[in-house]
Amino acid sequence: MTHRLPELWLTAPAAFWLVAACLAYFVWMAARLTVIDIRSHLLPNRIVMPSYWAAVPLTVAAAIGGGALDMGAVVRVLGGGAVLWLVYFVLRVIYPAGMGFGDVKLAGVLGLYLGYLSWEHLLWGTAAAFLLGGLFGLALIVLRRGTGKTAIPFGPFMLVGAGLALLLPA
Repeated sequence: MTHRLPELWLTAPAAFWLVAACLAYFVWMAARLTVIDIRSHLLPNRIVMPSYWAAVPLTVAAAIGGGALDMGAVVRVLGGGAVLWLVYFVLRVIYPAGMGFGDVKLAGVLGLYLGYLSWEHLLWGTAAAFLLGGLFGLALIVLRRGTGKTAIPFGPFMLVGAGLALLLPA
């Protein structure tokens, strides 16, 4: 997402400031949720739910980013949030012990951010989260610090995966 900032600065300064504010909020949210999830295996609603509202400026920035109204970008932002929420919700329904509902709620927020860039960013961010979480779980097993049933906080992997995807070029 950071690579879009110079383009936005030149074409739509208002969108630039909206995206910059959303990025700052994302960094704050990710840091807070990572620490909390590692300590307590919880992603508190008091942080996750307001994050949906904090991502609203992304929708506005997407709509005006090119200087003209771009409804396709708006659909991508909102669709990204809905699709990722639904994917995680289905995973939660299929195997409730494997994922908490906090992860489902966080997925919607991350989908908004990743959808701002592209459907590919949504896919890469999601894949990175599962790859990183899986590698961490495997390391726990290899180091005999856990088993296949050891609960690990997945939120930090979701946030790192999304953060890495936000750095990819559009």
